[in-house]
Amino acid sequence: MRKFKTESKKLLDLMINSIYTNREIFLRELISNASDAVDKLYFRSLMDDSVKINRADLAITVAFDEDEKTVTVSDNGTGMTKDDLDKNLGTIAHSDSFEFKAENSEGDDVADVDIIGQFGVGFYSAFMVGKKVKVVSKAYGSDEAWAWESDGVDGYNITQAERAEHGTDVIVYLKDNTDEERYDSFATESTLRNLIKRYSNYVRYPIQMEVTKSRQLPKPEDAGDDYKPEFENYTEVETINSMIPIWKRKKSEVSDEEYNEFYKTDFHDFEDPARTISLHAEGTLTYDALMFIPGHAPYDMWSKDYKKGLALYSSGVLIMEKCEELVPDYFNFMRGVVDSADLTLNISRETLQHNGQLRAIARRLEKKIKSELASMLSDDREAYEKFFKEFGRTLKFGVYSSYGMAKDTLGDLLVFYSAKQDKMITLDEYIADAPEDSKAIYFAAGDSRERLVQMPIVTTVLAKGYDVLLCDEDVDEFCMMALHDYVSGEGSADDENQAFEIKNVAGEDLGLTTDEEKEQAAKATEENSSLFDAMRDALDGDVEKVVVSTRLTDAPVVLTTEGTVSLQMAQMFKHQPGGAEGAPEAHVVLEVNDKHPIFDVMKKANEAGDSEKVADYTKILYNQALLVEGLPIDDPLKFAQQVSKLMV
Repeated sequence: MRKFKTESKKLLDLMINSIYTNREIFLRELISNASDAVDKLYFRSLMDDSVKINRADLAITVAFDEDEKTVTVSDNGTGMTKDDLDKNLGTIAHSDSFEFKAENSEGDDVADVDIIGQFGVGFYSAFMVGKKVKVVSKAYGSDEAWAWESDGVDGYNITQAERAEHGTDVIVYLKDNTDEERYDSFATESTLRNLIKRYSNYVRYPIQMEVTKSRQLPKPEDAGDDYKPEFENYTEVETINSMIPIWKRKKSEVSDEEYNEFYKTDFHDFEDPARTISLHAEGTLTYDALMFIPGHAPYDMWSKDYKKGLALYSSGVLIMEKCEELVPDYFNFMRGVVDSADLTLNISRETLQHNGQLRAIARRLEKKIKSELASMLSDDREAYEKFFKEFGRTLKFGVYSSYGMAKDTLGDLLVFYSAKQDKMITLDEYIADAPEDSKAIYFAAGDSRERLVQMPIVTTVLAKGYDVLLCDEDVDEFCMMALHDYVSGEGSADDENQAFEIKNVAGEDLGLTTDEEKEQAAKATEENSSLFDAMRDALDGDVEKVVVSTRLTDAPVVLTTEGTVSLQMAQMFKHQPGGAEGAPEAHVVLEVNDKHPIFDVMKKANEAGDSEKVADYTKILYNQALLVEGLPIDDPLKFAQQVSKLMV
């Protein structure tokens, strides 16, 4: 027995037990090695006229024996001599494919050759599932075949063998089943078919396997009316893989039906995608990308188990089913694939060594996705609004979670419902329709548009000729706060005249009152300080202060806030898990309409010393204001009793 040419058995143990995280990867690795062997022979045929090879005859075969518990991967590629077997399989981490690639890296014919192997360790993944591995190989042009055999422990044997044609057979003798692993499941047609489709579907040579099929037998001539059709099983060699990836084809050569079918099949969706994005990049990093904007959100999109990412391939071989680094969180709905032969993979080919390559690809993909969404918004508004209904929450959360850093990317993609125009509009459209003296974008946050549009502070802003965006999703207010301001798409970030501040109509000064109006309100507040102190005391800390309002016309009171935390936001914080204690609180202001008849009633009650009436009226007005805001009141029963008391 020959010993492995390494310092110790520890390296072999590392190859078998530590590098790969998934046992089923062994088939991907063996098929990739077979593909390299076929590609090397094809390359030789391009460079040497004496090598007579028909590319259409090159193939990979996968076979299994359930009784013997074996899996065999065969090819009719370049094959190996006795010395090749000793050098390539006896020396761990020696890559003949890597040497071949380095020696033949230039020339016009290289473009049609796609060597996958890099490290020379993929073969040893077979020992994750095999108790013994046998390799029978015959080099092209040689009369001799040789067999390499090892149990993956200390060494290997090389003996003379028989093989009819050039190429290699790798026979994996599966381990015995354990309580944790059923190794014999790999020696089944269904398992092997699924693994080929999953990991090696786009290997460029046909992967063939003998499969079992069923067919109906001819009806006997003497069969009666009660004859029941009979069937028989038969076997047939079938090509399992698709070979040519759809993403490598030019978009002009692929029909929408083909893209839709690929999307629905590979990403398990029942509906066509909203948009298809095809990208072919060449340069320092060459790659192909095919991405889809889904027509609807997946059922688990908002669950903690949802995982974003695009499928990552290297030369048609699946590396990662979902590579998270390829798309930012705010585009987590994207589905698709990225394929590049230039990626620097780690030794197991399950992850990348240099994330800088991923970041470069991700930046390009992000720009492409943004461009496609902007095009949809511009060219097909109905489709975009349908998209936004499904995924707008993700874009809004992207603005908030990035603390506004992503607003230049996402700001012009946001749409909100306009109270004035009675439809969804963009921020640019809001600005285009705003009065000439506008310097702000106004919004109101709550649980429903119907309620928001009737709020006194909203109707007041509308009456002054300004629009209000009705924000009825819980993330909306956080998104608006993170935006802070918005620069019109027709201006630039340096053009201060184009910057519109984002303002909550329930917040502090909206900039819609004159200095004279402010002075009058401040004077009226001071003159009624005795009443307002009594009202504040009656609410026992629920409000910071009571003032005369500059924004009310019809309603008797309204609740506003000072600072960044609104009433709706405070309520949301309060209902977060563990949020009852230490949650940010709103600094609530009760604004009173001193032109409303109720104000005169309360003023007279205070002057008459009827503190009970002042307290009751104050609590009723406060609770009414909460209800108008769509917020709960602390004691509904007491509120009902106070209202009933006024009716008798």
